[in-house]
Amino acid sequence: MSALFPVARSISRLALAAGLAAGALAQAQEAPQLDLPRVELSAGMHRIDAQVAHKPGERQIGLMQRKSMPPQEGMLFVFEEPGVQCFWMKNTLLPLTAAFVADDGTVVNLEDMKPQTTDSHCSEKPVRFVLEMNQGWFKARGIKPGFKLSGPVFAPAKGR
Repeated sequence: MSALFPVARSISRLALAAGLAAGALAQAQEAPQLDLPRVELSAGMHRIDAQVAHKPGERQIGLMQRKSMPPQEGMLFVFEEPGVQCFWMKNTLLPLTAAFVADDGTVVNLEDMKPQTTDSHCSEKPVRFVLEMNQGWFKARGIKPGFKLSGPVFAPAKGR
């Protein structure tokens, strides 16, 4: 029986570590994340100051608990591989629009999202980028699917 005690203690330590990590993520969701790296993007003549969420935990928290966001700011979600990306607004207080963006910066589709809902808003085809801005920002600037955003994160179209 004594040979099993160190194994049981190791399992208890793993369970404790997992619980602490889950608690840290839950605690992080209680306050907005403000310390992410930033990238400057352009939508024609309009500049966007975007926080970049590229780690899984950063993407999961996103703009949760944010009470306001300046009009020129947004959040760019970056995924490792293209896929159909789906977003919801649990614990998100601001009305937002998600632009699902192809690798070359082309807006695939736009989805308006209501605060604090679990409705799913998905890309119409596989993408690696999603840019969230205050709801109405894209519409006020005439940005629709097919519009091309520019910035250092977007790859030039192949064949050019």
